[in-house]
Amino acid sequence: MSDVTVPVLGESITEATLGEWLKQPGDPVKADEPIASLETDKVSVEVPSPVAGVMGDHLVQVGDTVSVGAVIATVTEGAAAAAPASAPAAPAPATDGTQTGPGEQVREVEAAALSPSVRRAVLEHGVDPATVQGTGKDGRITKEDVVAAASSKPAAPAPAPAPAASPVPASTAGGRKEERVRMTRLRQTIATRLKDAQNTAALLTTFNDVDMTAVMEARAKYKDLFEKKHGVRLGFMGFFVKAAVMALKDIPAVNASIEGDEIVYHDYADISVAVSAPQGLVVPVIRDAQDLSVAGIEKTIGDFGKRAKEGTLKMDEMKGGTFTISNGGVFGSLMSTPIINPPQSAVLGLHRIEERPVVRDGQIVIRPMMYLALSYDHRLIDGREAVTFLVALKNAIEDPTRLLIDL
Repeated sequence: MSDVTVPVLGESITEATLGEWLKQPGDPVKADEPIASLETDKVSVEVPSPVAGVMGDHLVQVGDTVSVGAVIATVTEGAAAAAPASAPAAPAPATDGTQTGPGEQVREVEAAALSPSVRRAVLEHGVDPATVQGTGKDGRITKEDVVAAASSKPAAPAPAPAPAASPVPASTAGGRKEERVRMTRLRQTIATRLKDAQNTAALLTTFNDVDMTAVMEARAKYKDLFEKKHGVRLGFMGFFVKAAVMALKDIPAVNASIEGDEIVYHDYADISVAVSAPQGLVVPVIRDAQDLSVAGIEKTIGDFGKRAKEGTLKMDEMKGGTFTISNGGVFGSLMSTPIINPPQSAVLGLHRIEERPVVRDGQIVIRPMMYLALSYDHRLIDGREAVTFLVALKNAIEDPTRLLIDL
């Protein structure tokens, strides 16, 4: 029998929450097959089976906090194992005609020398071996006999699973209902960090707007060629990351951080990009964005988005970062005041593109406009620097040629 332990989760991360059991006791498992999902402060981590065999006991419950190295389950090694050795003894056979479960059925007829494949088929199909007519040598039961018996028996209603982390409705007076859902570890961490940022930093938000006409025209003109050459779609984030990198170089305080009584300035731009994942918002980091082309940025963001949905982002990919860009516009946000991601000192909020009347050369015209919001730590960044940063960003987006000649 092999123990299933909590794997190393990443630097400085010592515990996690058991989010879901992917295998139940008695289920066949392959070596390295995921059997459980853990929730850490940043991502979900799958726990693989150390050996091939049969899933044994769950030693912790969904929602429990577990430490790195802790034993959370057992696996009985070998495909022929019918049940975990530590499993409780099967109850005495029922004498009132009540049918026992498939796990007990296998143990009751082990003396009949069922083959491993037949035992697995019995577990999978929930068939009582005692009711199966064997067609094999000396009347032995074959896998085909089990499958045939399963297909011929009337379908029984499946027992309702016991969802460990699902909402639990509670009826109240008057037929109204409430539900209580335990916060995931990721959501708890997000709540703590956001509140800490508000309590620690002197937060201030400065706004500007940007005319998206030039970028939209460039995207419409080159998007097909871009995708054909680079294998990724041309979006707006590539332009904004590139423009932000240029503005950060001009206003280094926006790319800096406070450590104790010192200001740390960075000569590189590691841009955190907020992406949506099933378990909440995650913020992977585009490393050395100052060295990437628009195509390189788009490829990186596309990969982050795909793996965020799959839950396969790595811990190291979300560590660090000197500046954050959050695009609430994809959800329809018109304006917001984003909260910084400590120890960073600023975050740029992008919003939806909306046609609005503006004045150009004394004439009222309709242009696709977007509001920009820069939230920053006023302890480090002055209002003049924040406004200058936004104006530099605005100029680069409204005249994308600046991105090519570094103006």
